[in-house]
Amino acid sequence: HVGILLMGRRAPCPDRAVIYCGAGLASINMQVNRSKGGATVPKSTAPLTPQDALIAVMIGVSASDSSIRTSELVTIQRIVNHLPVFAGYDQDRMQRVSKAVFDLFEEEEGLDAFFGLLKSVLPEQLFETAYALACDVAAADGRLDQRELRLLEEIRHEFNIDRLHGAAIERGARARHMVI
Repeated sequence: HVGILLMGRRAPCPDRAVIYCGAGLASINMQVNRSKGGATVPKSTAPLTPQDALIAVMIGVSASDSSIRTSELVTIQRIVNHLPVFAGYDQDRMQRVSKAVFDLFEEEEGLDAFFGLLKSVLPEQLFETAYALACDVAAADGRLDQRELRLLEEIRHEFNIDRLHGAAIERGARARHMVI
């Protein structure tokens, strides 16, 4: 489960792992590229969109503490309904993307596969956007679990977000979700 996965060190990916992403979204073949330090190179029969990757980041953060709260789901829905990056997005895909994230998090090396998939689909100029959305979802319920904090740290690391930029993004999320 994701809580156990995030608390320990991630195991290296095997040479080949097949992850079935349910509901017909994709059958993703993860292969290790040994020449790039073991980075995963996903191949998909049904390509994910950058918007799908942003949804996956938000769902991943929400699920990271093994409890998806209503406030987090409402925040995700609000973000998808209002941000320009999701203009024209087919919201019927959200359920399939969610299932894909849950399936990946059930796998032993699923977090590596999760980040490999995200980085293969998400353009670099959206890395900070993804981190900002992840911070908004994590802050939505008014508290941050250690597992959520650990996943946010992993996202910051995987997307190479500068510490100062990350701190500014985190501060903005905290300010938006402050309660009196």
